[in-house]
Amino acid sequence: MEDRAIALERLFINRVLQQDFEEIGEGWDHKKLGLSDADFLGMFESQLKSRLLDLESRRMRARNQGFYTIGSSGHEGNAAYGMATRPTDMAFLHYRSAAFMIERGRHVSGETQLWDMLLSFAASSDDPISGGRHKVLGSKTLFIPPQTSTIASHLPKAVGAALSIPLTDRIGIDAKMPCDSIVICNFGDASANHASAQTAINAACWTAYQQVPLPLIFVCEDNGIGISTRTPKGWINANFSLRPGLKYFYCDGRDLLDTYRVSKQAADFARRYRKPVFLHVRTVRLMGHAGSDAEIAYMKRDYILQNEAQDPLLVTAQQIIEAKLLTPQGVIDLYHELKARITAIAMQVIHRPKLQTAEQAMASIVPPNLLPEQVPTTPLSEDDYKALMIADKLSLDKPVHMGKLINLTLTELMARHSNIVVCGEDVGKKGGVYHVTSRLVERFGPNRVINTLLDETSILGLAIGMAHNGILPIPEIQFLAYVHNAEDQIRGEAATLPFFSNGQFTNPMVIRIAGLAYQKGFGGHFHNDNSFTLFRDIPGLILASPSNGEDAMAMLRECVRLAQEEQRIVVFLEPIALYMTRDLHEVGDNLWAGIYVSQTQATRLAFGELGKYGEGKDLCIISYANGYYLSRQAEKILAEQGIKTTVVDLRYLAPLNHAAIAQYAGECEHVLIVDECRRSGSVSEAIMASLHEILGEACPKIARITAEDCFIPLADAATLPLPTRDSIVTAALSLVKSSIIKLATI
Repeated sequence: MEDRAIALERLFINRVLQQDFEEIGEGWDHKKLGLSDADFLGMFESQLKSRLLDLESRRMRARNQGFYTIGSSGHEGNAAYGMATRPTDMAFLHYRSAAFMIERGRHVSGETQLWDMLLSFAASSDDPISGGRHKVLGSKTLFIPPQTSTIASHLPKAVGAALSIPLTDRIGIDAKMPCDSIVICNFGDASANHASAQTAINAACWTAYQQVPLPLIFVCEDNGIGISTRTPKGWINANFSLRPGLKYFYCDGRDLLDTYRVSKQAADFARRYRKPVFLHVRTVRLMGHAGSDAEIAYMKRDYILQNEAQDPLLVTAQQIIEAKLLTPQGVIDLYHELKARITAIAMQVIHRPKLQTAEQAMASIVPPNLLPEQVPTTPLSEDDYKALMIADKLSLDKPVHMGKLINLTLTELMARHSNIVVCGEDVGKKGGVYHVTSRLVERFGPNRVINTLLDETSILGLAIGMAHNGILPIPEIQFLAYVHNAEDQIRGEAATLPFFSNGQFTNPMVIRIAGLAYQKGFGGHFHNDNSFTLFRDIPGLILASPSNGEDAMAMLRECVRLAQEEQRIVVFLEPIALYMTRDLHEVGDNLWAGIYVSQTQATRLAFGELGKYGEGKDLCIISYANGYYLSRQAEKILAEQGIKTTVVDLRYLAPLNHAAIAQYAGECEHVLIVDECRRSGSVSEAIMASLHEILGEACPKIARITAEDCFIPLADAATLPLPTRDSIVTAALSLVKSSIIKLATI
């Protein structure tokens, strides 16, 4: 079958010149819809540019000068909601949204959409949005955070961003979006079946059903197929038209004027009533899923031709001609003029610089620091501090456990930073699953302590979206095992944002997770998950895990600083089993309790700084969280047997401070790594490798003790797969004494 890109172009030209049009559309008058001649022509030009970019991308790919061919052909009607919404309405776009992007850029001076998008096709480092890291649709000036080949994973954060608009006004903080903005996100009919779409739409309905303002438009561009899998006829309407709390609109995306008419109604409804909208847009997909997709392999020839006959550019061309804005030849002249311009730009962008080094590619993994004047802070006088803590006066000036110290720290942090919002299931009146957020809602109100629905994807999406609009979210995930339901919101959405936007967009946050093992008699695996490997695999993410309350207090403040000033994504992993622990060696010793110290009086504990106990050189035990607690118990027993030990607390598990670890390890004769997580894929593997790499021949003898590659069982069996105090002592003695025996033999 003939190349469909060539055929589609020929079909468009011939049918316009012959005025051979299908009977599509309702014959809307653009002037009666409030459109000027210039705007109607402008939208048509945006459609043409989008189509011509698709064709040029395929030519560039054929010459090995371009690297992305998933286009927007058949979806060019989305130029209409580029016109119907404002450039300050944040947009999270599906990859078939070039016409929307071009049309929005038409309304902002200084935009050079053709140049910019062709730079992106060529993967040039001059690309103003991604710096050559990916072909993305995004722009800082157009309020379009970049997306890659997303499959609905951008919808949860669109809900969060929409919720943030009225929320920032209610809590009185500076926002990045105007208070009358709306949020728009679009996706395909196949993506509507994805868990991320289902959870986002459900969360929007759940929110709106409770009369919480949520100015959001979900746009489902329904072309009837997902790559090669057909969408059942009527499925989108049946699935979404009667959702409670969700206003449903429908338009024909082949008809630009109908799409503008209805999308303007949808935008006006969302903006006026601050309620979520579902805009169902009928489209067609032309030229296959991408340049490499041969539709004829799974689609009948007649069906392909029927789709091509419904080309939305033909429908708009007919409307333009009937409105006497252009003649048929004028339409084709405009087409060829734009084609020549795009071809000329393409021949220039291929010579623009590309990323040449790993350092260049990695430069935007870590976002830029904010300037001091950009960091929001709230003055807190001594009298204000005393009034804030009056309900907890019995917990001040005496040793308390980690859970209480985290609670007091959150209280002071929220008072000092008015843009902090805590969110999660049960964080309000109940105070979180372990009461770590108790009394926060009484102190700061339900606008800053948000009880969410039971859905980790929605909780994290809410946080990402709020962070787009000047809020510093601290979402709570109740248990580490639960984050696996939603980990792509962190890995695929939050962490990639600075990377794909060249540091222009960020979504800083501190994600609190109760996790790790050693709970006895409760919950089994889902409440005792001892694997955090997924976080170590995410570039740019910071993973912090305190072992005691005093560290938790200082580290949480540092994590908030990292998010607030350095725009970082931080996971604060709190060891459940140590929340209420007060004693270390014997009942009543209070060695694991701590006294709360106000931020103004506390010494900063800097990011990456290791904890250290003891000065012994016989053995260095390296651990974290529960493992550090058990190692401190083991150290006392080892000292009684004459082994002088230094115990190191990693504190930060990603990125590891390899240099500091090697320094402490290199000062000792033996190193034992105590890792409470599973043997395979654990942090101990990385530490062993780095010590050998850094210390070389001077590396001391190393051993490790880890958990077994096993899920955590219930009740008293819960600790069977895990390191214990006694197993640490045994491993340490074996390591040290084996060296003594070897020396004696020599």
